[in-house]
Amino acid sequence: MKEILEKYRNPNLDLSCSETILYSFNEKYGLNLSEESFKMMAPFSGGMYEGETCGIMTAGLSVLGIMFTNNVSHQSPVLHQVVLEFKSKFRKQFQSTICSELVGYKRKEDTGCTDFIVEGGLLLDEVISKYVKS
Repeated sequence: MKEILEKYRNPNLDLSCSETILYSFNEKYGLNLSEESFKMMAPFSGGMYEGETCGIMTAGLSVLGIMFTNNVSHQSPVLHQVVLEFKSKFRKQFQSTICSELVGYKRKEDTGCTDFIVEGGLLLDEVISKYVKS
């Protein structure tokens, strides 16, 4: 998973945190998302452009929705559980879900949020792997 996340975080692709997560999980799990679908993540970049909820979190929740929703949310047997687990583990590991707080100590001058995106993506993958049968 790390290699896939790093592949999409390539500076030549110029993807944001949220876009990187969606592209990476689309590849790993064969979600078959259309090119149009990826545009949905654009507004979640940089905490929705105001430093609010982290794009790793919002994209992660989108991935969980795609993977674990049957027809609508309340018909999914595990969506509620997997969402709360991801959010809880994210908060525990990173102490926040707020972009402006996280970039203060996770962003690096030379690589931006790349390492953090990889960490967050690996955490999401860990949670997913508990619920997806191989």
